[in-house]
Amino acid sequence: MKSSLKKIALIISAAVLFSGCTHKNTPVKIEFASWGSKSEIEIIKPILENFEKENSDIKVEFMHIPQNYFQKIHLLFASNTAPDVIFLNNLYLPIYANAGLLEELKAPEGVFEEKTLEALSYNGKLYAIPRDVSNLVIFYNKYLFNKHKIPYPDRNWTFEDFLKTAQKLTDKDTFGISFEEDCLFFLPYLMSEGGGILSDDLQTEIINSPESQKGLKFYADLRNKYNVAPKREQSASATMAQLFLQGKLGMHLSGRWLVPKYREECDFDWDIINFPSGEKGSIVPLDASGWAISKSSKHKNEARKLIEYLSSKENIEKMTKSGLIVPARIDAANSKTFLDDKKPKNAKIFLEVLKTSKPTPVSVNYNEIQDKVKAELEPLFNSKN
Repeated sequence: MKSSLKKIALIISAAVLFSGCTHKNTPVKIEFASWGSKSEIEIIKPILENFEKENSDIKVEFMHIPQNYFQKIHLLFASNTAPDVIFLNNLYLPIYANAGLLEELKAPEGVFEEKTLEALSYNGKLYAIPRDVSNLVIFYNKYLFNKHKIPYPDRNWTFEDFLKTAQKLTDKDTFGISFEEDCLFFLPYLMSEGGGILSDDLQTEIINSPESQKGLKFYADLRNKYNVAPKREQSASATMAQLFLQGKLGMHLSGRWLVPKYREECDFDWDIINFPSGEKGSIVPLDASGWAISKSSKHKNEARKLIEYLSSKENIEKMTKSGLIVPARIDAANSKTFLDDKKPKNAKIFLEVLKTSKPTPVSVNYNEIQDKVKAELEPLFNSKN
């Protein structure tokens, strides 16, 4: 009897012991949400797999949301099921930071471009570790410049030089410059004249200021007065990128995100130059994207580990290699991975533009303000006069 009891005791002890070991070795699960194209996800997934190999005590559940991203993130926060790590941009970050839904973070000094940290802060507190910085440059078709015997744009060109160049490029088959009605694409014209949509202190809408109106007039005149930019009916359903690829645009105002597409699909030579200077210089909006941690996360230490891993120089360079992003990390931005020998030849322009670009002033209701402004400007941009 005593022998049987001893055996039972040993079995129970072993069961408890192994049960404890199993529990101890069960990885902590954290959720990570991000948007991204198929090619971008193909870069992210192996990075996450490597992270799990190096951190066997953490399991990452990747939540890829390719469409209606922020609407779905809104719903997840509302239902108290927000992911532990969330990829955000500066245009939406204030909404969540103001509502107390994000964890305050710290970034190592001297690692990231300072303006990206400013863009991803709210009320002086950092809420996301930056991955990339987004600004605007002028892509230009070198074949068309050569065809019309026009010198390539100079870094010191002005609005006047820009207009003259667009006029020389324009003929029955080609427009000189792109035209898009989203705020992002007319903000450089306003900012370079000293205007914008919101004041720097976020307290005042300045779209009707003399400086903003001057920039808006110049932009609208490109389409309606000088006819160097396509009207809606002239571009029909084609995007500005498609017109550029078709050789129907001499210049295209856009961002780094088009580089992979242009590398692959352009059958002509092309390059980039900074936006021209207005009254206050060459100023384009600076936006940024990065990784935030949900305030409600039960695994903040593991979430921080993941962000630290994602934002390492090695992994940022992996995301940079395709040409898709301008790295927020200073070392990655100045590496051979970013400054490679591929197009655009003047890739360093993306970095030079950072010096004069300005983080977009963004309030909690900025997206509603943008929608209102866009609706109000529709008649100006589509004037029949």
